Amino acid sequence: MPRRPGMSVHYTLNLRVFWPLVTGLCTALVCLYHVLRGSGAPGAEPPDGADGGGSGEGSGYQLFQVAALLFLGYVLLRCRHAVRQRLLPGPPRGLAGHPAFSARGRFPEPSLGILLESYYEHEVRLSPHVLGHSKAHVSRIVGELVRAGRARGAPGPIPGGALALAFRGDFIQVGSAYEQHKIRRPDGFDVLVPLRLPPPVALEPRSLGAEPGLAPALHGCFVCALKAPPGAAGGPWLRDCKPFADAFCVDVRGQRHLSATLVLRWFQAHLQRALAAVRYSLEGRCRVSLTPGGLEQPPTLHILPCRTDYGCCRLSMAVRLIPAVHVGDGVFLVAPPPPPAPAGSPPELPGGLRAEALWGVNTARQEQKLLSWLQERAAPGACYLKCLQLLKALRDLGARGLDATAAAQWGRILSSYVLKTALLAVLLRDEAPSARWDDGHLEQRLAQLVRFLRDCLLRRQTLFHCVLGPGGAAAEVGPLPKALREAGPVDLLAPFDGRAREVAAARLLSTWRRLPQLLRAYGGPRYLARCPLPRAPRSRGFPEDEP
Repeated sequence: MPRRPGMSVHYTLNLRVFWPLVTGLCTALVCLYHVLRGSGAPGAEPPDGADGGGSGEGSGYQLFQVAALLFLGYVLLRCRHAVRQRLLPGPPRGLAGHPAFSARGRFPEPSLGILLESYYEHEVRLSPHVLGHSKAHVSRIVGELVRAGRARGAPGPIPGGALALAFRGDFIQVGSAYEQHKIRRPDGFDVLVPLRLPPPVALEPRSLGAEPGLAPALHGCFVCALKAPPGAAGGPWLRDCKPFADAFCVDVRGQRHLSATLVLRWFQAHLQRALAAVRYSLEGRCRVSLTPGGLEQPPTLHILPCRTDYGCCRLSMAVRLIPAVHVGDGVFLVAPPPPPAPAGSPPELPGGLRAEALWGVNTARQEQKLLSWLQERAAPGACYLKCLQLLKALRDLGARGLDATAAAQWGRILSSYVLKTALLAVLLRDEAPSARWDDGHLEQRLAQLVRFLRDCLLRRQTLFHCVLGPGGAAAEVGPLPKALREAGPVDLLAPFDGRAREVAAARLLSTWRRLPQLLRAYGGPRYLARCPLPRAPRSRGFPEDEP
């Protein structure tokens, strides 16, 4: 079921339903009590001189009193806000017409900082309790699936004499849910499933960043050539690896390369077999299904709670299972690679290169180390992760009112990875989160991030990959494999043309300027909604200082 924008997981009390429900329940209990009391002794007669009708009238009068008290309490609770508003004093006479005071209420309009805090608490922030239970549930299900896949696909002879791929037996949790900056609902997770190669097979990854004539969208891609391990004879090694090469490799410029397309096809089929092995054991806890991916999407595992499962925080979740090949030092090549183009047909490849041989790179371990390093150096209460969450929410607010094509383009340009890289670039430029990154400067830091993104979109600055950039972050994240050390810098916004970037920059500035109206209209409690729905103003150029 598609997720409605703006939904968040919080345990809040709906007074419109709660108090009528309590009133009806109490009335029903009182009625039941009197019915049972009246029918408790059917053969008994009242004592002499007692008036049976008076007892019934007294019980009816008591029931009327209880119902009247409950109804009065309900009315008072429903009207408490209006009564408090009427009893509060009005503004000073000199400020009665000040624009800071709303036309409907007696309070000044809340500042942007208050609106941001309220929106963060009510619409953006995830419940740590719900997120923790969701991650634990995903770990148990994926762990059983991966162990079953490893048992069913251990390296060894298969029909035809080849040595097949296999699951390594573990999995690696990546993405915003595990970096503490996921927003709204904990219903989407990313998991890397490392693959184990047969013993005779070795790989030599190579970056395509310096390939002449390559489209900018593919500068972050890699290819993996088969190579003989040290000490192996060329002839026997080629003969032993031929079945594997025929099943999982393609020819690229006369040399066999591991194919991401073929590996992904095998991975999806192997996941189906592993899921069939564990489906029966999972029936009592959840319903699990697998949706095959395509050329740009890995397979997705859907976890639906069972009606008989009374566990805490059971949500419907989608887990992307990404096949990964380890190339050393916690760096993985993933299949499929990132989308080759933001829109339209894929870019043309130079002579000899084949699209099915391209791999993407995943440096989630290095990025997690970088975030941990920044957290150790940051002052207590630093708000840089909160800024990243609010920046994602601002992007989602900016997508309102766009058609499907424009919204998809907007989401590709300002993807979550681009926003996280922009935050890391600003933090590394400042050397470390200082006292200026506390909650008291939340609005200023968010404006700084918007200003930096605007400059990157307008080509005033370059948004490099945090690990594959010039110099990278190797000093903070530790050693990198040779393929990454020799890779050229990767500009994350280079795949988009100038017109698309200018439109995105204008939309970003317009969203920032309308942010108070957007927050009052689409988020936070009702007492902050003091203005009509926002209208998009006309953008007049790109100011240098104002974000």
